Amino acid sequence: MLSSQADGVEKRVSLHGHWSSRLAFVLAVTGSAVGLGNIWKFPYVVGQNGGGAFVLVYLACVALIGLPVMVSEVLMGRRGRRNPIATMALLGAEEGTSRNWRWVGGMGVLAGILILSFYSVIGGWTLSYVLKSASGMFSNATAPEVTAIRDGFTGSWKTVVSFHTVFMALTIFVVARGVERGLEQAVRFMVPALLGLMIVLLGYSISSGYFGAGLSFMFSADFDKLTWDSVLAAMGQAFFTLSIGMGAVMAYGAYLPKETSIFGASVTVAIADTMIAILAGLVIFPLVFANGLDPADGPGLVFITLPLAFGQMQGGVFFATVFFVLLSFAAWTSAISLMEPAVAWVVEKFNHTRAQAAVMIGLIIWAAGFGTALSFNVLSDFKFLRGTIFDNLDYLTINIMLPLGGVLIVVFAGWVMCRNSTSNELGSSGTLYRLWRLLSRFVAPIGILFVFLKAVGLLPDLS
Repeated sequence: MLSSQADGVEKRVSLHGHWSSRLAFVLAVTGSAVGLGNIWKFPYVVGQNGGGAFVLVYLACVALIGLPVMVSEVLMGRRGRRNPIATMALLGAEEGTSRNWRWVGGMGVLAGILILSFYSVIGGWTLSYVLKSASGMFSNATAPEVTAIRDGFTGSWKTVVSFHTVFMALTIFVVARGVERGLEQAVRFMVPALLGLMIVLLGYSISSGYFGAGLSFMFSADFDKLTWDSVLAAMGQAFFTLSIGMGAVMAYGAYLPKETSIFGASVTVAIADTMIAILAGLVIFPLVFANGLDPADGPGLVFITLPLAFGQMQGGVFFATVFFVLLSFAAWTSAISLMEPAVAWVVEKFNHTRAQAAVMIGLIIWAAGFGTALSFNVLSDFKFLRGTIFDNLDYLTINIMLPLGGVLIVVFAGWVMCRNSTSNELGSSGTLYRLWRLLSRFVAPIGILFVFLKAVGLLPDLS
């Protein structure tokens, strides 16, 4: 696992192999970053916060908060060449502090497991809606009928668990095959396919007659509607959309070839992720306006509002099916990245094969997913703290574990790691490096801290 000395630092080699190219890494991290949040959450958050003004703030937050954290995770992953837990322990010792930094990596791995336990259930919903769309179930359906279809599905725990099982099996299959044969082959197909499907839907939105309204809604900057809470929402969306703080980017960074520019690859991922989120809005909003629906309709936008819209349009069966296949691909690529850090840890810690580790971790996540699957039916009345089991998992991971992990990662990279270590990995000590160091030491931690305090209710309403 270790080879010759280079610049006084051990040159490490990953047990799991490497991405075959910079493009493979970019596709993998883009696939991780582009998930359900881009396609269903970003449009409705834009809708709730005034359109174009929010988009501008969001883009600034991606550049000032999201990118510095992503660069930090990638450089730490590549320098350690291990799973996030071992990487944090190794780098902590290497920088003369403590191996206890491994608990930061451990929190990221655990967050990935917990997130995937409920993400897989929602991923199962998308698979179910592919079949519902293809069968023409939404054709000419009324709003009460579409709602009844959704409630009938979520109300049956056996059906929800069945699709959760299929989704987890697909994820286990890819991860078990390894970096090049599994992860890389999957994203080389799914990410371009996802983009292609989105362009097909964009073409339909352009022809809907309401594309101008959607374009105006997203890019007309109405700063009168922009509040401080909107700014915090933009910070949070920028942070969470890039899949940072959960160990996935660090794990993928461990497989990045040494000659690949971390700055270049990270910027490419951020641009691709942001463009797909904006494309999703340009697909969804014209359809919403064409059917006289509310663009700030919340999570119901995907599973109620859009099926209703597709059901009323010519060719709706085809386009609804394409949309939910797109959503399934987005969920699948993200699920793969959520599972990878834990699988890498089991392989390295216990010397299991990838197939054994993938099945072991996959079964744990699948079993944990029962809590979420039952939260929508037989355990819907079982509530504590923040609500159902699903509500509590969502709050714990998204509002606490990810921001906490993200701020500790960027603080470690910016304050604990010495200049030689970080500049060696980033291949630069010039203006770009100094800008990253400034953002990672001051701007990103402060921004994430505000998001965290707002999420846990310790920051007052700033509207």
